[in-house]
Amino acid sequence: MKSRRQFLQLSAAGAALLPFTRLLVPTLLGKARATAKSSGINKPVVVSTWDFGVAANEEAWKVLSAVDAVEAGVRVPEADPKITTVGYGGAPDREGRVTLDACIMDEQANCGSVACLAHIMHPVSVARKVMEKTPHVMLVGDGALQFALASGFPKENLLTPESEKAWREWLKTSQYAPMVNIENHDTIGMIALDSNGDLSGACSTSGMAYKMRGRVGDSPIIG
Repeated sequence: MKSRRQFLQLSAAGAALLPFTRLLVPTLLGKARATAKSSGINKPVVVSTWDFGVAANEEAWKVLSAVDAVEAGVRVPEADPKITTVGYGGAPDREGRVTLDACIMDEQANCGSVACLAHIMHPVSVARKVMEKTPHVMLVGDGALQFALASGFPKENLLTPESEKAWREWLKTSQYAPMVNIENHDTIGMIALDSNGDLSGACSTSGMAYKMRGRVGDSPIIG
């Protein structure tokens, strides 16, 4: 186990590297863009996770800008009540509350994310608003909800009858031993390369089924 001194030393080292990281990421993206433009890759390209990503890809293909494409694509599973790991109809926490996480990054390494966001069907779009309209990268919980409502997003009940039924069945034992499978683990991740060679990405999830209230996974974490 690390001592407090070791922890502080590591934290200080990480903080010292932050300015270099901010310079490095745009440089790497610029090199990736140049490589894409000169490689002869047929563009645009859209890639996403899991079989429900097919419908997301089809929607993303309709959009010319990479960042617009990943937002439009991710919104598809977010609105699909049959997908219990993303958005509307996502599995709730152990208190029966659906909370969502999402992030987005554009071709200039600008990024935004939200975590533990309740009552908003499209967290990826809220994350984009965070990226474009605030000086911050991440908003969480009640603050994220307040920002979303102020930005014009409607407040909605995200718990479907099917997800509520599954949650009430889980309550009979309240055993939390999540398996790594599509039913309770994964999410939608998408990247898009547009005709200009610009690369963007987005991710959205409802998190682990029956998680503790306030739990945030890795999906909305930038970097």
